[in-house]
Amino acid sequence: MIKMMSSFNSEKTSVKTAGQTLLRVIFIILILNGNLFAVRAQVESQALPQPMKKEIPTITLSNLSPPYLDYDYLKGHRGFPFQAEAVSFNLINAWWLAEISTLVYADDDFVRSRFRRAGLPQVRFFDRQSTQCYVASNDRFAIVAFRGSEIWKKKGKFDLTKVMADLKADVDIRLTDWPSGGKVHRGFRDALAEVWPDLLPYIAQLDRRGCKIWITGHSLGAALATLCGSRYGSVQGVYTFGSPRVGNDDIVTRVPPPGVYVHVGELKYIDGDGIIKDRITDSESPESWPTDQTSDQGDATTQTNKSFGGFVPAPFRDHVPLLYAIHLWNNIIDDQR
Repeated sequence: MIKMMSSFNSEKTSVKTAGQTLLRVIFIILILNGNLFAVRAQVESQALPQPMKKEIPTITLSNLSPPYLDYDYLKGHRGFPFQAEAVSFNLINAWWLAEISTLVYADDDFVRSRFRRAGLPQVRFFDRQSTQCYVASNDRFAIVAFRGSEIWKKKGKFDLTKVMADLKADVDIRLTDWPSGGKVHRGFRDALAEVWPDLLPYIAQLDRRGCKIWITGHSLGAALATLCGSRYGSVQGVYTFGSPRVGNDDIVTRVPPPGVYVHVGELKYIDGDGIIKDRITDSESPESWPTDQTSDQGDATTQTNKSFGGFVPAPFRDHVPLLYAIHLWNNIIDDQR
Protein backbone atom coordinates (compact mmCIF):
# COMPACT_ATOMS: atom_id res chain seq x y z
CA MET A 1 0.00 0.00 0.00
CA ILE A 2 2.76 2.34 0.87
CA LYS A 3 4.70 1.18 -2.15
CA MET A 4 1.81 1.89 -4.39
CA MET A 5 1.53 5.36 -2.96
CA SER A 6 5.22 5.88 -3.46
CA SER A 7 4.99 4.75 -7.05
CA PHE A 8 2.02 7.06 -7.62
CA ASN A 9 3.84 10.02 -6.13
CA SER A 10 6.87 9.27 -8.26
CA GLU A 11 4.74 9.16 -11.39
CA LYS A 12 3.00 12.36 -10.36
CA THR A 13 6.33 14.12 -9.84
CA SER A 14 7.53 12.90 -13.23
CA VAL A 15 4.38 14.15 -14.95
CA LYS A 16 4.64 17.51 -13.15
CA THR A 17 8.27 17.92 -14.20
CA ALA A 18 7.42 17.08 -17.81
CA GLY A 19 4.54 19.55 -17.74
CA GLN A 20 6.76 22.35 -16.43
CA THR A 21 9.33 21.59 -19.09
CA LEU A 22 6.64 21.70 -21.76
CA LEU A 23 5.37 25.05 -20.46
CA ARG A 24 8.90 26.44 -20.53
CA VAL A 25 9.32 25.28 -24.13
CA ILE A 26 5.99 26.82 -25.14
CA PHE A 27 6.91 30.07 -23.36
CA ILE A 28 10.27 30.23 -25.14
CA ILE A 29 8.60 29.52 -28.48
CA LEU A 30 6.08 32.30 -27.85
CA ILE A 31 8.88 34.73 -27.01
CA LEU A 32 10.78 33.75 -30.13
CA ASN A 33 7.66 34.03 -32.25
CA GLY A 34 6.86 37.39 -30.69
CA ASN A 35 10.31 38.66 -31.54
CA LEU A 36 10.01 37.25 -35.04
CA PHE A 37 6.63 38.94 -35.50
CA ALA A 38 8.07 42.23 -34.25
CA VAL A 39 11.05 41.95 -36.60
CA ARG A 40 8.78 40.98 -39.48
CA ALA A 41 6.43 43.91 -38.79
CA GLN A 42 9.40 46.28 -38.67
CA VAL A 43 10.80 44.95 -41.95
CA GLU A 44 7.39 45.12 -43.63
CA SER A 45 6.81 48.69 -42.42
CA GLN A 46 10.18 49.69 -43.82
CA ALA A 47 9.39 47.93 -47.09
CA LEU A 48 6.07 49.76 -47.52
CA PRO A 49 6.28 52.91 -49.62
CA GLN A 50 6.46 55.94 -47.35
CA PRO A 51 4.22 58.93 -48.14
CA MET A 52 6.06 61.49 -50.22
CA LYS A 53 5.69 65.21 -50.78
CA LYS A 54 3.87 66.24 -53.93
CA GLU A 55 5.27 68.34 -56.70
CA ILE A 56 3.86 71.85 -56.99
CA PRO A 57 2.23 72.05 -60.43
CA THR A 58 2.84 74.79 -62.91
CA ILE A 59 -0.30 76.95 -62.99
CA THR A 60 -1.27 78.12 -66.46
CA LEU A 61 -4.54 79.19 -68.02
CA SER A 62 -5.32 75.54 -68.81
CA ASN A 63 -5.30 74.41 -65.18
CA LEU A 64 -6.09 77.67 -63.40
CA SER A 65 -9.67 76.61 -62.67
CA PRO A 66 -11.11 73.39 -61.23
CA PRO A 67 -12.23 70.67 -61.55
CA TYR A 68 -9.03 68.60 -61.60
CA LEU A 69 -10.24 65.20 -62.75
CA ASP A 70 -6.76 63.67 -63.02
CA TYR A 71 -5.90 64.46 -59.41
CA ASP A 72 -5.99 61.60 -56.88
CA TYR A 73 -8.13 63.19 -54.16
CA LEU A 74 -7.41 62.28 -50.52
CA LYS A 75 -4.65 59.88 -51.48
CA GLY A 76 -3.01 58.79 -48.23
CA HIS A 77 -6.09 59.35 -46.07
CA ARG A 78 -5.72 55.96 -44.37
CA GLY A 79 -2.36 56.98 -42.98
CA PHE A 80 -3.74 60.35 -41.89
CA PRO A 81 -7.36 59.82 -40.83
CA PHE A 82 -9.66 62.75 -40.15
CA GLN A 83 -9.53 63.94 -36.53
CA ALA A 84 -13.24 64.43 -35.89
CA GLU A 85 -12.81 65.37 -32.23
CA ALA A 86 -10.22 68.13 -32.79
CA VAL A 87 -10.97 71.42 -31.06
CA SER A 88 -8.12 73.59 -32.39
CA PHE A 89 -6.25 73.99 -35.66
CA ASN A 90 -5.36 70.55 -37.00
CA LEU A 91 -3.05 70.20 -40.00
CA ILE A 92 -4.46 66.84 -41.07
CA ASN A 93 -8.02 68.14 -40.97
CA ALA A 94 -6.95 71.24 -42.90
CA TRP A 95 -5.56 68.97 -45.63
CA TRP A 96 -8.74 66.86 -45.77
CA LEU A 97 -10.95 69.92 -46.01
CA ALA A 98 -8.78 71.64 -48.64
CA GLU A 99 -8.97 68.48 -50.75
CA ILE A 100 -12.74 68.32 -50.33
CA SER A 101 -13.19 72.04 -51.06
CA THR A 102 -11.42 71.38 -54.36
CA LEU A 103 -13.21 68.10 -55.05
CA VAL A 104 -16.72 69.56 -54.88
CA TYR A 105 -16.14 71.64 -58.01
CA ALA A 106 -16.41 68.37 -59.98
CA ASP A 107 -19.54 66.67 -61.30
CA ASP A 108 -21.79 64.71 -58.96
CA ASP A 109 -20.79 61.14 -59.90
CA PHE A 110 -17.10 61.96 -59.63
CA VAL A 111 -17.55 63.65 -56.24
CA ARG A 112 -19.61 60.81 -54.77
CA SER A 113 -17.13 58.14 -55.81
CA ARG A 114 -14.24 59.99 -54.14
CA PHE A 115 -16.21 60.54 -50.95
CA ARG A 116 -17.03 56.83 -50.74
CA ARG A 117 -13.40 55.90 -51.33
CA ALA A 118 -12.41 58.16 -48.40
CA GLY A 119 -14.84 56.45 -46.03
CA LEU A 120 -17.77 58.86 -46.36
CA PRO A 121 -20.49 56.69 -47.92
CA GLN A 122 -23.51 58.89 -47.19
CA VAL A 123 -23.60 61.82 -49.62
CA ARG A 124 -26.31 64.44 -50.11
CA PHE A 125 -26.11 67.18 -52.77
CA PHE A 126 -27.98 70.48 -52.46
CA ASP A 127 -28.19 72.34 -55.76
CA ARG A 128 -29.82 75.72 -56.20
CA GLN A 129 -29.34 78.60 -58.62
CA SER A 130 -26.26 80.21 -57.08
CA THR A 131 -25.40 77.69 -54.34
CA GLN A 132 -24.17 74.11 -54.47
CA CYS A 133 -23.33 72.17 -51.33
CA TYR A 134 -22.36 68.60 -50.46
CA VAL A 135 -22.82 66.89 -47.12
CA ALA A 136 -20.73 63.72 -46.83
CA SER A 137 -20.87 61.65 -43.67
CA ASN A 138 -20.22 58.39 -41.86
CA ASP A 139 -21.15 57.29 -38.34
CA ARG A 140 -18.64 59.65 -36.69
CA PHE A 141 -18.60 62.93 -38.55
CA ALA A 142 -20.13 64.93 -41.40
CA ILE A 143 -18.44 67.38 -43.74
CA VAL A 144 -20.51 70.19 -45.23
CA ALA A 145 -18.65 71.49 -48.31
CA PHE A 146 -19.81 74.51 -50.29
CA ARG A 147 -18.74 74.81 -53.92
CA GLY A 148 -17.07 78.04 -54.98
CA SER A 149 -18.19 80.31 -57.75
CA GLU A 150 -19.26 78.79 -61.06
CA ILE A 151 -17.33 81.65 -62.66
CA TRP A 152 -14.20 80.05 -61.19
CA LYS A 153 -15.17 76.51 -62.22
CA LYS A 154 -13.89 75.16 -65.53
CA LYS A 155 -16.53 73.27 -67.46
CA GLY A 156 -17.28 72.02 -70.94
CA LYS A 157 -20.61 73.82 -71.25
CA PHE A 158 -21.06 77.48 -70.40
CA ASP A 159 -23.98 77.90 -67.98
CA LEU A 160 -24.93 81.57 -68.17
CA THR A 161 -27.69 81.22 -65.55
CA LYS A 162 -25.33 79.94 -62.86
CA VAL A 163 -22.62 82.43 -63.81
CA MET A 164 -25.03 85.34 -63.48
CA ALA A 165 -26.34 83.98 -60.17
CA ASP A 166 -22.81 83.77 -58.81
CA LEU A 167 -22.00 87.26 -60.04
CA LYS A 168 -25.05 88.55 -58.20
CA ALA A 169 -23.91 86.82 -55.00
CA ASP A 170 -20.36 88.15 -55.37
CA VAL A 171 -21.02 91.77 -56.28
CA ASP A 172 -23.93 92.58 -53.95
CA ILE A 173 -21.64 93.82 -51.17
CA ARG A 174 -24.26 95.83 -49.27
CA LEU A 175 -24.27 95.04 -45.55
CA THR A 176 -27.42 93.54 -44.07
CA ASP A 177 -28.45 92.40 -40.61
CA TRP A 178 -27.46 88.91 -39.46
CA PRO A 179 -29.67 86.84 -37.08
CA SER A 180 -26.91 86.33 -34.49
CA GLY A 181 -25.89 89.99 -34.57
CA GLY A 182 -23.74 92.25 -36.69
CA LYS A 183 -24.00 92.73 -40.42
CA VAL A 184 -22.97 90.53 -43.34
CA HIS A 185 -22.49 90.66 -47.11
CA ARG A 186 -26.01 90.65 -48.59
CA GLY A 187 -25.08 88.54 -51.63
CA PHE A 188 -23.54 85.81 -49.48
CA ARG A 189 -26.51 85.84 -47.10
CA ASP A 190 -28.97 85.40 -49.95
CA ALA A 191 -26.89 82.60 -51.51
CA LEU A 192 -26.93 80.62 -48.24
CA ALA A 193 -30.66 81.26 -47.88
CA GLU A 194 -31.28 79.36 -51.13
CA VAL A 195 -30.27 76.01 -49.60
CA TRP A 196 -30.92 76.70 -45.90
CA PRO A 197 -34.51 75.34 -45.67
CA ASP A 198 -33.32 71.93 -46.89
CA LEU A 199 -29.78 71.99 -45.50
CA LEU A 200 -30.66 72.89 -41.91
CA PRO A 201 -32.88 69.88 -41.09
CA TYR A 202 -30.43 67.48 -42.71
CA ILE A 203 -27.46 68.80 -40.70
CA ALA A 204 -29.57 68.76 -37.54
CA GLN A 205 -30.50 65.12 -38.17
CA LEU A 206 -26.82 64.16 -38.48
CA ASP A 207 -26.03 66.18 -35.37
CA ARG A 208 -28.67 64.29 -33.37
CA ARG A 209 -27.14 61.00 -34.53
CA GLY A 210 -23.87 62.03 -32.90
CA CYS A 211 -21.97 63.16 -35.99
CA LYS A 212 -19.47 65.94 -35.46
CA ILE A 213 -20.30 68.69 -37.96
CA TRP A 214 -17.44 70.19 -40.00
CA ILE A 215 -17.90 72.91 -42.62
CA THR A 216 -15.59 74.01 -45.42
CA GLY A 217 -15.38 75.78 -48.77
CA HIS A 218 -13.18 77.72 -51.17
CA SER A 219 -13.72 81.28 -52.42
CA LEU A 220 -17.48 81.94 -52.53
CA GLY A 221 -17.86 78.53 -50.90
CA ALA A 222 -15.65 79.73 -48.06
CA ALA A 223 -17.91 82.72 -47.44
CA LEU A 224 -20.97 80.48 -47.36
CA ALA A 225 -19.20 78.05 -45.01
CA THR A 226 -18.52 80.91 -42.59
CA LEU A 227 -22.15 82.01 -42.59
CA CYS A 228 -23.39 78.43 -42.32
CA GLY A 229 -21.21 77.82 -39.28
CA SER A 230 -22.39 81.04 -37.69
CA ARG A 231 -26.05 80.36 -38.40
CA TYR A 232 -26.11 76.71 -37.30
CA GLY A 233 -23.85 77.25 -34.32
CA SER A 234 -23.32 73.66 -33.12
CA VAL A 235 -20.28 72.82 -35.26
CA GLN A 236 -16.99 71.16 -34.43
CA GLY A 237 -14.99 73.28 -36.86
CA VAL A 238 -15.06 75.55 -39.92
CA TYR A 239 -12.07 75.66 -42.32
CA THR A 240 -12.14 78.07 -45.25
CA PHE A 241 -9.69 78.62 -48.10
CA GLY A 242 -9.27 81.85 -50.04
CA SER A 243 -12.26 83.40 -48.34
CA PRO A 244 -13.50 86.91 -49.03
CA ARG A 245 -14.42 89.05 -46.07
CA VAL A 246 -17.95 88.12 -45.03
CA GLY A 247 -19.19 90.73 -42.57
CA ASN A 248 -18.27 93.20 -39.87
CA ASP A 249 -17.08 92.60 -36.32
CA ASP A 250 -19.28 89.56 -35.64
CA ILE A 251 -18.66 87.51 -38.38
CA VAL A 252 -7.26 86.54 -47.58
CA THR A 253 -8.60 88.43 -50.03
CA ARG A 254 -8.77 92.20 -50.54
CA VAL A 255 -12.49 92.16 -51.39
CA PRO A 256 -14.81 93.42 -50.09
CA PRO A 257 -12.74 96.37 -48.87
CA PRO A 258 -11.28 96.25 -45.32
CA GLY A 259 -12.65 98.54 -42.65
CA VAL A 260 -16.31 97.76 -43.12
CA TYR A 261 -15.62 94.04 -43.62
CA VAL A 262 -13.26 91.89 -41.53
CA HIS A 263 -11.93 88.33 -41.49
CA VAL A 264 -12.81 86.02 -38.60
CA GLY A 265 -11.29 82.99 -36.92
CA GLU A 266 -7.68 81.82 -36.77
CA LEU A 267 -5.85 82.94 -39.91
CA LYS A 268 -3.15 80.71 -41.37
CA TYR A 269 -0.99 81.91 -44.24
CA ILE A 270 0.99 79.78 -46.73
CA ASP A 271 4.04 81.70 -47.89
CA GLY A 272 5.88 81.49 -51.21
CA ASP A 273 7.90 78.50 -49.98
CA GLY A 274 4.82 76.57 -48.94
CA ILE A 275 5.39 77.13 -45.22
CA ILE A 276 2.35 77.67 -43.00
CA LYS A 277 2.55 80.81 -40.89
CA ASP A 278 0.32 82.39 -38.27
CA ARG A 279 0.68 85.93 -39.59
CA ILE A 280 1.51 87.84 -42.75
CA THR A 281 4.49 90.16 -42.75
CA ASP A 282 4.33 93.48 -44.56
CA SER A 283 6.48 92.15 -47.41
CA GLU A 284 4.17 89.13 -47.83
CA SER A 285 0.93 91.06 -47.75
CA PRO A 286 -1.09 91.01 -51.00
CA GLU A 287 -1.15 94.81 -50.89
CA SER A 288 2.65 94.79 -51.38
CA TRP A 289 2.68 92.50 -54.43
CA PRO A 290 3.80 94.04 -57.72
CA THR A 291 1.02 93.93 -60.27
CA ASP A 292 3.05 91.81 -62.70
CA GLN A 293 4.29 89.23 -60.18
CA THR A 294 3.97 85.69 -61.49
CA SER A 295 5.14 82.32 -60.34
CA ASP A 296 6.82 79.39 -62.00
CA GLN A 297 6.64 75.73 -61.17
CA GLY A 298 8.60 74.57 -58.18
CA ASP A 299 9.21 71.11 -56.84
CA ALA A 300 8.15 69.95 -53.40
CA THR A 301 11.42 71.03 -51.81
CA THR A 302 12.06 74.41 -53.33
CA GLN A 303 9.67 76.88 -54.87
CA THR A 304 10.61 80.20 -56.37
CA ASN A 305 8.60 83.24 -57.33
CA LYS A 306 9.69 84.17 -60.83
CA SER A 307 8.11 84.98 -64.14
CA PHE A 308 7.26 82.20 -66.61
CA GLY A 309 5.95 84.32 -69.42
CA GLY A 310 3.31 86.25 -67.51
CA PHE A 311 0.54 83.70 -67.99
CA VAL A 312 -0.96 83.86 -64.51
CA PRO A 313 -0.38 86.74 -62.06
CA ALA A 314 0.47 85.58 -58.54
CA PRO A 315 -2.80 86.71 -56.89
CA PHE A 316 -4.77 84.50 -59.31
CA ARG A 317 -2.31 81.63 -59.07
CA ASP A 318 -2.39 81.71 -55.27
CA HIS A 319 -6.19 81.41 -55.30
CA VAL A 320 -6.06 78.01 -57.05
CA PRO A 321 -7.75 75.59 -54.60
CA LEU A 322 -5.53 72.64 -55.52
CA LEU A 323 -2.44 74.49 -54.28
CA TYR A 324 -3.89 74.73 -50.77
CA ALA A 325 -4.33 70.96 -50.68
CA ILE A 326 -0.85 70.18 -51.99
CA HIS A 327 0.93 72.63 -49.68
CA LEU A 328 -0.94 71.30 -46.66
CA TRP A 329 -0.06 67.72 -47.58
CA ASN A 330 3.60 68.64 -47.95
CA ASN A 331 3.54 70.26 -44.51
CA ILE A 332 2.12 67.04 -43.05
CA ILE A 333 4.97 65.03 -44.58
CA ASP A 334 7.53 67.53 -43.27
CA ASP A 335 6.08 67.13 -39.78
CA GLN A 336 6.62 63.35 -39.97
CA ARG A 337 10.35 63.69 -40.61
